[in-house]
Amino acid sequence: MVQAPVNRLHASSRSGSRSVLHFSPQFPSLVRMVVIFALSAFLSACNTSAIYQDDSYNPPVYWGQHVVKRGETLYSIAWRYGRDYRELGNANGITSPYLIREGQVLRLDLRGTVTTTGQTGSVASSSGSAASRPAARPPVSRPPAPVQQPVVTRPPVSSGAQADRTQVVSNIEWRWPHPGTVIAGYSTTGKVNKGLDIAGNSGDQIRAAASGSVVYAGSGLLGYGNLIIVNHNEHFLSAYAHNRNILVQEGQNVQAGQVIAELGSSGTDRPKLHFEIRKNGNPVDPAQYLPPR
Repeated sequence: MVQAPVNRLHASSRSGSRSVLHFSPQFPSLVRMVVIFALSAFLSACNTSAIYQDDSYNPPVYWGQHVVKRGETLYSIAWRYGRDYRELGNANGITSPYLIREGQVLRLDLRGTVTTTGQTGSVASSSGSAASRPAARPPVSRPPAPVQQPVVTRPPVSSGAQADRTQVVSNIEWRWPHPGTVIAGYSTTGKVNKGLDIAGNSGDQIRAAASGSVVYAGSGLLGYGNLIIVNHNEHFLSAYAHNRNILVQEGQNVQAGQVIAELGSSGTDRPKLHFEIRKNGNPVDPAQYLPPR
């Protein structure tokens, strides 16, 4: 008996090569197009462009837990989840200088009091054992707190280079971290950008925008490449992303204008500096703080 042709889709693999899809001649063209479209959509989802520009990335998180990984700091974890580092520390019984350890479990739901115990990274909550706690609630969407316009004090412009101009805002003397052209501004709608993208050449000097202490220097935050976070006071942090080389260490005090990194393209597709300022954990427009050009 002669069997009717059967449509087949199978995968074969060879040593050292990827699997290859083969279509039988009888495979319907419509089904073939559907499969190709699905594969294209999957590959598009693997795009590694800078994730901080994605509207769905890094939203404030108000529930769940985070297990501390090697190289992370409380500041970088708070930055990742869009939280104020002081709130996160207080909720987990961590006080200044906000030291954490690998394997420690941090509660992201900031309601109630939490204390950390032991060296295993376990978390003990005043609300009872994990077994007696209700199931985790879905994420709570909270409207962002209204951001007051900063009070600006502009000193007279000297005859020095434009890159040396400073501006006092919220009692901090700010300056541009790099003299390059701004190629993408701060935006909360459309293509979201939580800071400024500044063009430059690989190896250019990146300078601290204000005096402070380095609270994170590493590459553990997805989409930022080699990243530096500087704490200026209890309210303000600044960040410098995509560096080629980091020239400072965590815990180091830096002065405004001090060279802290070399511009690069780590975590992105071209040499540039991504610069952010955050107030109480929330991104703000750096153009409101930096001196006019």
